Amino acid sequence: MLIATEETGELPDGYEANKQCFQCHGQRFYSFDNANTGLTERKAMNPNFVYNADVYYQGVHRNFACTDCHSPDYETWPHSAELRLEPMYSCLDCHGGDPTYEKFHFELMDEEFQKSVHFEKIGEAFTCWKCHDPHSYRRMTTGEFKISEIVSYHNNTCMGCHSNSDHFQLFSDDLKPGLEKIHHFLPNFKLHFSAVRCIECHTSSADTLWVNHNIMPKENSVRNCVECHSSSTILMASLYKYQNIEARKERGFLNSVILNEAYVIGANRNEYLNLISVILFGLTLAGIIIHTIFRLMK
Repeated sequence: MLIATEETGELPDGYEANKQCFQCHGQRFYSFDNANTGLTERKAMNPNFVYNADVYYQGVHRNFACTDCHSPDYETWPHSAELRLEPMYSCLDCHGGDPTYEKFHFELMDEEFQKSVHFEKIGEAFTCWKCHDPHSYRRMTTGEFKISEIVSYHNNTCMGCHSNSDHFQLFSDDLKPGLEKIHHFLPNFKLHFSAVRCIECHTSSADTLWVNHNIMPKENSVRNCVECHSSSTILMASLYKYQNIEARKERGFLNSVILNEAYVIGANRNEYLNLISVILFGLTLAGIIIHTIFRLMK
């Protein structure tokens, strides 16, 4: 994966400053000279603090130096144990009230997040970073990405806890049942999880936001098949809305986005084809009835 931008070949702004950090935090094992023993020791890095440099430089924070967000005291090694207790910035600490990011509606996003079942049950201990790792987060909500890429990326975010018992138990003493067991009502569990995002059924609608952050309790999640499998599918206002505007310009009808990459039973409809099929069915039925009548009259 290339770290330099394809357009200019330039490295990210913080690339040189971050080299020292990634020498340890970019690998599973690191070596250091122990001043007390005079020996060179090799240790295993805490897996929670291992970050892939290539992934980081593909993320939205690629131009940041580590010390833009973390204390400059981290430049001294070994790190002081007290540094682990430093508070993490929230999204609004940087993006709130900034006209540059106004189009993303971070303030509204935070309001919706505070209504979510995650925040209600866990409180302020559940922050943005529990779902969006600042060392790898990418904005996968634009038309440049395939629907399958968006689905995979977003669902992996959810399954980071909901299909990982170790991560889940950071917030709960309960053992989480397998996702397939919880979603037993879906006719084809694996197909659904590869074609649509969890948030399609588990969030309330919000037209202002690209991705709504109000995760609803499971009792309020969508279970009615017709919500997706119809000509007025809710997917056009959520998963497919990233491509909707351009697709309508190019192909002329709303559900053309679905035709381009997926088939959703009941949603891939064209009103003219529907009308033609009804007429053909009517003519066929009329032909059968007329034929039957003449047979009986003989």
